[in-house]
Amino acid sequence: MSLASGRTYLAIPGPSVVPDAVLRAMHRASPNIYEGELIDMMPALTADLKKVARTDGHVAIYISNGHGTWEAALANTVAPGEKVLLLSTGFFAKAWGWVVEARGIEVDVLDFGNGGTFDLALVEDALRADATHEYKAVLAVHVDTSSSNRNAFAPLRQILDDLDHPALLMADCIASMGCDRFEMDAWGVDVAITGSQKGLMCPPGCGFVFFNDKAAEARSRLDRVSVYWDWTQRANPEAFYQYFSGTAPTHHLYGLRVALDMIHEEGLEAIWARHDTLARAIWTACEHWGQDGPLKLNIQDPNLRSRAVTSLSIGKPDGRRLRQWCADQGGVTLGIGLGMSTEEDPMSEGFFRFGHMGHVNAHMILGLLGVVEAGLAAIGVPHRPGGVAEAAKVVSGV
Repeated sequence: MSLASGRTYLAIPGPSVVPDAVLRAMHRASPNIYEGELIDMMPALTADLKKVARTDGHVAIYISNGHGTWEAALANTVAPGEKVLLLSTGFFAKAWGWVVEARGIEVDVLDFGNGGTFDLALVEDALRADATHEYKAVLAVHVDTSSSNRNAFAPLRQILDDLDHPALLMADCIASMGCDRFEMDAWGVDVAITGSQKGLMCPPGCGFVFFNDKAAEARSRLDRVSVYWDWTQRANPEAFYQYFSGTAPTHHLYGLRVALDMIHEEGLEAIWARHDTLARAIWTACEHWGQDGPLKLNIQDPNLRSRAVTSLSIGKPDGRRLRQWCADQGGVTLGIGLGMSTEEDPMSEGFFRFGHMGHVNAHMILGLLGVVEAGLAAIGVPHRPGGVAEAAKVVSGV
């Protein structure tokens, strides 16, 4: 017998749960793309997108996932043969580096592992040594979806400013935007990227690149940019089709309009606070379970943890076994341990992840934790019982 019949819960770190209101907005006939409400709503939609990134700059919308925005950010700012500095704290920073190399751009990588954050002294040393300013950009991930670490960008801007280094500061906010606090302009970020499928609560398929005037100037010095990736007309369209270099992602835009309405009705400060409380409830449960067993949070310092995703280790093969039990018996799908493989665990069978981003609330998180605690008992993983009760204290404010 399975107890998974009924509405299932996707607790992976993207795509996230799509609100019913967003789904209803998308469930409609194809609209006119030449005139009417779809075209009329774009100025307000782009303005509201920029509010989520906390920027007065520009935004370009692509029919792509996050990988597409990696390429778009580079295509408009760095020419083949030029060089960038990549700060890596997990799988997705490394993957961005692969895109850099594929574009014929030289990349120097400072690898800080999967469990911490930047060593600012090493970053400063690398930039100070670049006396001729070969680095055209510094690339880093705000929240790495694999390791679940959260990095600070204001200190990076301070280093660049103190050294009078002209490199652009680029932030991958795919996992974090709309979940973890991010202040593009206040933190001095020149280019920020995200996707529709996480904190923005829409299906996958749209990518967003936010950029300031400094980044726009970098685009103007390039000899050529492919028509599709060029952000110039997308951010300043004379005609509707120029937003997308062709046919618009019509139904995504209707869904995004509703998602942005929901975000701004709740308020970003309230959203960040909600994600913080729910994340702390998860951490509390996991730390309680781990007192009498192998379960460990990948990021030990709470100040470095994402409020959108949590990566955990439990030992091979129990990560896989727990995910299987939760799906088959509890109707809950946990995230795989992406990018967390080791020599002892090459398939990441000892790791798993919780996604707690976007359209999540207390009963969803407490239900998730209840299924996981039942799963730990069912498959025989040692743990201290009562993690859910401890999480409930966080939610209740006790």
